[in-house]
Amino acid sequence: MELSKKDKKKAREIIESGLQREFFKALSDADNILSDWKAGNTDNPDTYHSLYKHIMDFDKLLAWRYDSLSGSKYLFVIAGQLNDGVITENDLIELSDDIQQAVKMIANH
Repeated sequence: MELSKKDKKKAREIIESGLQREFFKALSDADNILSDWKAGNTDNPDTYHSLYKHIMDFDKLLAWRYDSLSGSKYLFVIAGQLNDGVITENDLIELSDDIQQAVKMIANH
């Protein structure tokens, strides 16, 4: 499905907003790991390994979803963000109706 210039611009804004939310969640989760460590709930090696695994897993998600991002992938990236709860259907409001429906259809499969 071909996106209009207006839809491409809005899609880039939605993707960026979702990416910022993903960064926030990843950093909050990392902070929780460190807070447990600071409170003495976990030891140094376990905390280090948990933090390392968390960052590596998040980095893999970022690479998979956002590396080599081009206009032909916008709908799939937005659908992935929607499916993962990073964005909501309200974020799609400014996209044209047919693009909104395509994103929802992809997200539901």
